[in-house]
Amino acid sequence: MEKREGIFYGWIVLTIAFITLVLGYAIRNTFSVFYPTIVKEFGWERGNTALMFSITFIVYGAVSPLAGSLVDRFGPRLILPIGAFIMGVGIALCSIASTQWHFYLFYGVMVAVGLSLVGWTPLSVIISNWFIKKRGLAFGILAAGFGGSLVFALVAQFLISAFGWQTAYVIIGISSIAIIVPLCSLLMCHSPQDKGLLPNGTPLSSQEPQDLNAHEISNELEGKWATTWTLYRAMKTSHFWFLFLISFFLLGFAETIVIAHQVFFFRDVGYTPMLAANIYSVFGIAFVLGNLCSFISDRLGREKVFIPSCLLSALAVSILFLIKDTSHPWMAFLFAVLFGLGLGIAGPVFFAKIADLFQGRYFGSILGTIVLGFSLGGALAPWLAGFIHDRTGSYFPTFLLLLGSLLISILLMWLVSAHKIRPVPDQS
Repeated sequence: MEKREGIFYGWIVLTIAFITLVLGYAIRNTFSVFYPTIVKEFGWERGNTALMFSITFIVYGAVSPLAGSLVDRFGPRLILPIGAFIMGVGIALCSIASTQWHFYLFYGVMVAVGLSLVGWTPLSVIISNWFIKKRGLAFGILAAGFGGSLVFALVAQFLISAFGWQTAYVIIGISSIAIIVPLCSLLMCHSPQDKGLLPNGTPLSSQEPQDLNAHEISNELEGKWATTWTLYRAMKTSHFWFLFLISFFLLGFAETIVIAHQVFFFRDVGYTPMLAANIYSVFGIAFVLGNLCSFISDRLGREKVFIPSCLLSALAVSILFLIKDTSHPWMAFLFAVLFGLGLGIAGPVFFAKIADLFQGRYFGSILGTIVLGFSLGGALAPWLAGFIHDRTGSYFPTFLLLLGSLLISILLMWLVSAHKIRPVPDQS
């Protein structure tokens, strides 16, 4: 009987990562609440204003391939606090912005650089090091941090209403630095080996060295896939590019359109700013619940969970075509619940799938490059939705794009089928 003392430190690492994601992505995901206020304040077009959100994704995508590698090389206790500081200062400086290029610089560049260093890519690398058997659950909890950031829409709207948007930016920036920097600099740990453990909490000393690979490999692999993955080798497979495109269409396109424009859409049809923020927060709560349900993919399989969850989100989008005014508020909340649940399940299952296929010492660079697809989609989608609305006065064409993105993601995940590929060991 192996001896276990205290709580597995991986859960502490996961808790810190969760808090970091909540605060970090709250800075980006509350854009939907600040967006109408900034448009009204300066009288700018929606497309040009949304460009600051798009620039964030361009810069985020450019830095993401480096973020995982930097954490692997210099450790999370250095890189994550640096990222949090840059991000917090950037959002606080938005309080003095008076022209569009100010927002493009402070929000589009500084926030993006900081978030890429403290956000999903480096934290996913760390969590994948700590968890194998419960990887779906771990990624679900981690992704719930992203979902939790969506609930901050209510907090942001309260701060804007009570103190003004400039002061709200300062409060959010200072708070993120004050919480993330000490947590990550003091308690974050890169891998279980640093604590004398193996993934899932087994003491390193309790196993012979030759048992390490047996511990890490849960499935016998086809010879083609039983290799140590490098970025170059991964990019030579069709699976890598299918996952890259899912990152573009599902996370980059569909998710960011809803995050950026949801509040504006509901305000357009007649809802008050606070009620629109409430609907957005319900979306965030449902997103978190979906994240926490994603662990079932550990038992049922990634594709068997991912595809139905995308269909659920597609059903939610169909509801948007029916919302013309405020006479049926239940429809708005039903959209928020269904889309949040579907997307909340699909996201962590998708990232768990990437870890299943390409886990190893170069996973950070592989994941960062796949996340680049998310950033490209995220850069295009918010601006495009705003541009379409400026030209047509409607979000109807955007809803069609949303629906198409979800259906394409389903097809791509079907192509990355479970029987074609299995988890890959690191044989280095």
